[in-house]
Amino acid sequence: WWGALQLLAEVRPRGLMPDLVLFSTIISACAKGGQWELAIVLLQEMRAIGIVPNLIACNAAISACGDGRQWEASLLLLSELPLRSLAPNL
Repeated sequence: WWGALQLLAEVRPRGLMPDLVLFSTIISACAKGGQWELAIVLLQEMRAIGIVPNLIACNAAISACGDGRQWEASLLLLSELPLRSLAPNL
């Protein structure tokens, strides 16, 4: 997850904007690395810069929270899916 996060940090200084695929990949890496808080922060950052999270990014963040035993956060993210016209497929 650390290497993926470093990649994100290097994108903007090079004049590039992170996209949906990059964020989804990094959130998935955070989930696998047990970084549930970072997964949520990245999901929020996506929204803040105008990138609409897809099901892959949302599921990864939900999984990260579940793996981190953060059930309330996981359920909150899960409850937001219908508002985004997404259906869970965990």
